[in-house]
Amino acid sequence: MTERSRRAAEAALDAGRALGLAATKPTVLHDAFSVVVQLEPTPVVARVQVVLPPGMTPHAQAQRQQRELDAVTWLDRQGVPVVAPAPMVPRVPVRRGGFGMTFWELADVAADHEPYAAVPMAHTATLHAALAGYPDELPFLTPFNRSLAGLIDSLDDAPELLPGDISRARDEYAALRSVLSDRAAFEARFPGVSVQTIHGDGPALNVIRTTDGVRFSDFEDVTCGPVEWDLALAGPTAVAEYDDAARELGLRTTNSEVQRLVDAAAMLMTIGCVTLIPQLPVLAEGILPMVESWRESPSPA
Repeated sequence: MTERSRRAAEAALDAGRALGLAATKPTVLHDAFSVVVQLEPTPVVARVQVVLPPGMTPHAQAQRQQRELDAVTWLDRQGVPVVAPAPMVPRVPVRRGGFGMTFWELADVAADHEPYAAVPMAHTATLHAALAGYPDELPFLTPFNRSLAGLIDSLDDAPELLPGDISRARDEYAALRSVLSDRAAFEARFPGVSVQTIHGDGPALNVIRTTDGVRFSDFEDVTCGPVEWDLALAGPTAVAEYDDAARELGLRTTNSEVQRLVDAAAMLMTIGCVTLIPQLPVLAEGILPMVESWRESPSPA
């Protein structure tokens, strides 16, 4: 991982210079699924994706990154607090040294910021109110229908899983796909439940606390879907908190059956992420205990 991070940082520096930035030094700010690099002394941060689901081609990755850049640019123009794309370079993904990357403004991080520390669910409701007006049509539940598909296909290569785990995971995936495979299938099963543009990956966790307040970040999985997807595995208390905020904003409150369904899908994505442990070993600390919990739970399929 250290060598990969070094190569990613150097690729970001080379890409930034090629775009005209007066950058002289790459400083790694965060290293997990992406290596986040400030291109010093400029106020530009490169996010270099280093851990990708199996089967993610460079073309598919670039499409995913462009959807993020477009959505966040639109949100920024609406006055929504986001970490915006860097205005000093074109708002398009770049490929350099075998890595796909995007460029963002340097956030003025507050002293109390902690990565992945959740903010109140009222923030998510406010984000959903803004995203409901997003004018571009997005594919339906791309985290489930594109990322998870590759993870499920790779389960045989995960030594942490038993044969029974793999069989169960594939059965659950098939059952969930009957409802979540596309918008038409979902709306046929839940005709009264609206869908809209959503963050796609737990917006209450993907925030940066800055000196001027909370800013949303990491819209890599921005997609169309039910708002419940953004609350997956958050728990009943958080869902109730979201519903209170949604009522105040005049938004739809959550549907308990949809929430149960997307919770099952999110848990299955967690199981699928076992296949990513060789790329990011630290994942084992959080995922393997959840595998044990999943084994002991009844199958929703």
